[in-house]
Amino acid sequence: MDIILEQLSFPADCNVILGQSHFIKTVEDLYEIMVNSVPGVKFGLAFCEASGPCLVRKDGTENDLIEIAVENMLRLGAGHSFLIIMRGAFPINFLPAIKACREVVNIFCATANPVQVILAKSEQGAGILGVIDGNGPKGIELDTDISHRKKFLRDIGYKR
Repeated sequence: MDIILEQLSFPADCNVILGQSHFIKTVEDLYEIMVNSVPGVKFGLAFCEASGPCLVRKDGTENDLIEIAVENMLRLGAGHSFLIIMRGAFPINFLPAIKACREVVNIFCATANPVQVILAKSEQGAGILGVIDGNGPKGIELDTDISHRKKFLRDIGYKR
């Protein structure tokens, strides 16, 4: 078995959700969750099928984001994993419904940060062991940082 580190590649103005699922129906259910959670959402979705024809299944509302998701999943090659790349929306709007989706078994990350995926590869295939989401801490927030955080949340509409 080999341990491999793969960098996700997605536009700087996008957020991603990387997870694991267990059934081909995942594609349709995640599509419905996305469009029903935020009308007009722009996203691409790719899912690595782990049995039968073992295809990368895809859907979404934006062709460029669909293709970026597919390219990433082809590189990862981890069975029953999925990647959603969204533009102009935040994962927080979708995560409760995605976590409640019957096919979803795990969420590895939901972020706009650079993501490195830690993979185990064997003769059978590949699996995601975990992710490195962004960077490590550089210090402890000061009072000015706390004020900035609270203002930011209010500015983007997540706090009053």
